[in-house]
Amino acid sequence: MMRRNVLILASWALCAASFGQSPDDSTLAAAFRVFDASGAERILADIVDDARGVDVLYIGEEHDDSVGHWVQAQLFELLLADPVVLSLEMFERDVQIVVDEYLSDQITEAHFLKSSRPWPRYKSFYRPLVELAKKQSVPVIAANAPRRYVNRVARLGTGSLDSLGVQARAFLPPLPYPEPDPRYRKKWDRLMEEMASEMPDSLRAHAGEGDTPVFLFDAQALWDAAMAHSVQWALAEYPGALVVHVTGSFHVEGGLGTPYGVRALRPATEDMVVIVRSTDDFGLFDAQAHGSLGDFIIQTDGTFKPGDGSTAY
Repeated sequence: MMRRNVLILASWALCAASFGQSPDDSTLAAAFRVFDASGAERILADIVDDARGVDVLYIGEEHDDSVGHWVQAQLFELLLADPVVLSLEMFERDVQIVVDEYLSDQITEAHFLKSSRPWPRYKSFYRPLVELAKKQSVPVIAANAPRRYVNRVARLGTGSLDSLGVQARAFLPPLPYPEPDPRYRKKWDRLMEEMASEMPDSLRAHAGEGDTPVFLFDAQALWDAAMAHSVQWALAEYPGALVVHVTGSFHVEGGLGTPYGVRALRPATEDMVVIVRSTDDFGLFDAQAHGSLGDFIIQTDGTFKPGDGSTAY
């Protein structure tokens, strides 16, 4: 326990120094717990140690979890002890040139943000990762399919991509993109049943608010196929580096979705899944219910509310 507390506080100090967080934010260090799939309590350093034996580390997040984003920044900084590549769902493949220009100081951050279509709350949630990568000269992969094409599939189906021009198709995975694991479809169907007629906010953001999406699973499959192709490309482009892919947890839970797509493209790929989930009882872990989500599960305090003194969140 002493070792875990020391490492957590050390990790927090690193992030505070990097991102200018106020001392009040030290409470975040006590707002999460790390478990392995068996339910044993672990620490972030254990994830780093185990990641040295794999090609890809998937971090599945809840997009609106403030504590989770803070923890991800800590974990990513610890991973920088070894060669890494950062892959992000939050940027689309057609803005890769903009990302590269910013990382190489060819454009200002203001122009980067105007041109890269960052997700909401980028400054709080994703800027820490990008700035760490920039500081350490770590490549950043804009991994997702452009949402205009995801929207097209959601409305018209996968065949609608066939009419796109050569330049547009360059931003997509090779067509036709592969079918997902049947278990993924079953999981998707269960989610849709639970959601009834209410569309998840994350899906609305991609599919296009105000449209009438019909082929929702096909759109979901396109996201995963695009991200899988991006991860596979990064593995080939940066041999020996660990690809750290950050995405929504549904895309990677149980090794389905994106990890399944990467293994289809590159069968020898060794990977590890870390799921970050928010819960009011973050210190209690149900291994039977949640142990199958990933190799590690980071549970964050769902009751935590950022204070006004926080500069990052």
